[in-house]
Amino acid sequence: MEYKSVFDVMYPRFWELFGPGNPALFFAPGRVNLIGEHTDYNGGHVFPCAVSMGTWALALPHSERRIRVHSMNFDDRPPVVVDTQGIEYREEHGWGNYPLGVVRTLELHGYPLSSGLDLLFWGDLPNGAGLSSSASLEVLTGTACNELFGFGIRPLDMALLCQEAENRFVGMNCGIMDQFTVSMGRKDCAILLDCNTLDYRYTPLYLAGCRIVITNTNKPHRLRGSEYNLRRAQCEAAVADIARVRPLKTLGELTEQEFESLAGEIRNPVNRRRARHAVTENRRTLRAVEALERSDLRLFGRLMNESHISLRDDYEVTGPELDTLAELAWGTQGVIGSRMTGAGFGGCTVSIVEHQAVDAFRDSIAPAYERAVGYAPSFYVMETANGARNVMP
Repeated sequence: MEYKSVFDVMYPRFWELFGPGNPALFFAPGRVNLIGEHTDYNGGHVFPCAVSMGTWALALPHSERRIRVHSMNFDDRPPVVVDTQGIEYREEHGWGNYPLGVVRTLELHGYPLSSGLDLLFWGDLPNGAGLSSSASLEVLTGTACNELFGFGIRPLDMALLCQEAENRFVGMNCGIMDQFTVSMGRKDCAILLDCNTLDYRYTPLYLAGCRIVITNTNKPHRLRGSEYNLRRAQCEAAVADIARVRPLKTLGELTEQEFESLAGEIRNPVNRRRARHAVTENRRTLRAVEALERSDLRLFGRLMNESHISLRDDYEVTGPELDTLAELAWGTQGVIGSRMTGAGFGGCTVSIVEHQAVDAFRDSIAPAYERAVGYAPSFYVMETANGARNVMP
């Protein structure tokens, strides 16, 4: 969407809510993870890219000592208004806890706002679809504050601050992948990120005429109320069991061979399966990137399929909706590979589809999915994007 068009849509609402002024326009992308799921908090590798769907903000400092935030996506709710000092998590603030958590985290790290701030948000990422709408909102807020108040925070450090805000303020024990991708994304590239060391490299997405298609189950995953935090705890328990016999901080440190020799040390069989996914998914991710760099899309697609099976059988985070979409995609001509993306428990699949087969892909999967689950999916053909930025000072 053109920046000027977005501004023209958002500014009348900004003026209505907050009064006249000259706000700056900021954008933060969403993200899709091509492979490497539930490996980020296990010290493994991920392979995400930033996408052109995302979140926009009009932001304007003012002299009053308060912060006002409003989302046009929840326009029936009043703005959230808090004092700039003593920001706390409150259930009644709902989605507003994400931007407020970033402001609070900035303050805790020595970056307090020197004045009040008005923020109006609007986004085209489907809520609860696993495309990082929360990370997009967080990094967008941090980027706006960084620019408007002259903090000089680097994009990588901003990603870490926003992750801390989600972990400690919101209470969601996410890894670094989402905030990193939203902050550090580069158009036409995916990012191979080692979540243990934060070493990364940009990998050109040469897809040989194929497209990235996101299919939304339209079943929100409601992440904070899901079993996401339980999965992390199960993996940490597996690490603790193995660490009784050898030094180990994260599952990402283990090769598949090392894991097989040590798996018997994990006392709980469920935790053993969770750990097996983390270790094998880490290796799959590295193999997938190598395949892409060799232009071996067929192998890349097979590894995507294997990733979904591991997430279904060992990590148990898919469910009937995601499994139905993936299995339908696997049987559709022109599909290179398909898997769930994001945390699971609802949300989306990501598929690599031959360009000429995209329309047929939608036309065949939509009715079959609706027959199976009772409601229709949504489809988005994705373009890659750069990371969060000021697009109209």
